[in-house]
Amino acid sequence: MNGLSIKEVLKPTAILFVICVAVSAALAGTNLLTADRIALAAAQKAEESRQVVLPDAGTFEEREGHYAGLDSAGQPVGYVFETEAKGYGGTIKVMTGISTEGSITGVIVLSHSETPGLGANAEKAEFRDQYQQPVANLTGGIQVVKFQAPAEGEIQAMTGATITSTAVTNAVNLAVEQYQDAYQSEGGN
Repeated sequence: MNGLSIKEVLKPTAILFVICVAVSAALAGTNLLTADRIALAAAQKAEESRQVVLPDAGTFEEREGHYAGLDSAGQPVGYVFETEAKGYGGTIKVMTGISTEGSITGVIVLSHSETPGLGANAEKAEFRDQYQQPVANLTGGIQVVKFQAPAEGEIQAMTGATITSTAVTNAVNLAVEQYQDAYQSEGGN
């Protein structure tokens, strides 16, 4: 009978077990050493993104579910909302800045899994800048149009990426709804 002995089976198993434990310990150690740096980098990126979508703000104050952008006197100049919607390749996370006067001041796509060269073009300024328009009295949200020049309350869909265009617009509209619920219903800052 030509069978394997217990020693022949246990020795490679024990070696693989030791290697797995060593690699797991190394990964855990690396995570421990880099977790603070990763968190700091994420916080800095979020702060930079808030500054891009609400450039008139000097500082930001966290509020219930969003940020208020404050000027040097501590007065609100606008608000920043992070929202998400379902795109072609998955969830699209968007940051939207809205001034106290009720205009979108900027939009940034924070993360997405859209197709490179098509939906990924949502990151480009020429697409994002379309959202910079008044929303104070906008009902029904911003609409996506194709094959025509957009009017106020509309944006032009990206060619070949209507689903992504609609997803970004849905996320921006969600931010507008949150702004209107929080600030237009109470009539102030």
